[in-house]
Amino acid sequence: MAATARTLTSGPGWQVADVICTAGAADRPFEEAHQDFCVAAVTSGTFLYRAQQGTAMLAPGAILLGNAGTCYECGHDHGSGDRCLSLHFAPACLEQIVAAVPGARRLTFGTPCLPPLPALAPLLAGAEAARETGDIGALEEFSLRIAGCAVAAASGAALVRRAPSRRDQKRVAEAVRRIELDSDRPISLAELAGETATSPYHFLRTFRQVAGMTPYQFLLRTRLNKAAVRLHTSDDAILSIALEAGFNDLSTFNRRFRKVMGETPGDYRGRRRAGR
Repeated sequence: MAATARTLTSGPGWQVADVICTAGAADRPFEEAHQDFCVAAVTSGTFLYRAQQGTAMLAPGAILLGNAGTCYECGHDHGSGDRCLSLHFAPACLEQIVAAVPGARRLTFGTPCLPPLPALAPLLAGAEAARETGDIGALEEFSLRIAGCAVAAASGAALVRRAPSRRDQKRVAEAVRRIELDSDRPISLAELAGETATSPYHFLRTFRQVAGMTPYQFLLRTRLNKAAVRLHTSDDAILSIALEAGFNDLSTFNRRFRKVMGETPGDYRGRRRAGR
């Protein structure tokens, strides 16, 4: 089968890959085994998926569910090609996600897929955008959130919100202070979670509930705020300000600054100098 898989990002026990297949109806079905648990979001095309849990035709918006160590088959009986954002989790990593989803009990998936669900639509759109722009930090967080929603939906658990404990609030407060102090350098979700002795998924869910945004969103906000202050108070080159704030290149900084502030860094500085 003419399929290629490109790893986009990975961490302890998990991996996110961009999988593109160009096979058609004339090609033989592809047979293989899931090495780890798989949660794959279909972003374009269709294909037939046969696994131990059953057979399903997957279309954009659907989520393929694969159990570790089980065989599966993919074919294109009704059209050529597809593309998936494929998330892979070692059993221990998925077990942490299951433990953090209220009401979820099962580690194995009992169904081959999930249909397009309204609750997943914003997450899938965000993950696909992050894939296209190369926004690895956002892609990692979207992937964990998609996995959590998939676990909840597949197990029949309700997506309920539990009030954060005082301990969780303290953990988030400490993480916020850490991000503020070290925003100019790379800070991974796994690193922040490790410092609070929680799993990345639990930390992400708790941080978002307490702070109103994800850790990566808060990191970007902190960097942009510091850069905006520098634009107001110094005559340093915009490239220098961008790099010192923690951005890898000027184009990324310009794009993010304009999205949040509504104008380019140059225009933002120009208004200050004009006294407006």
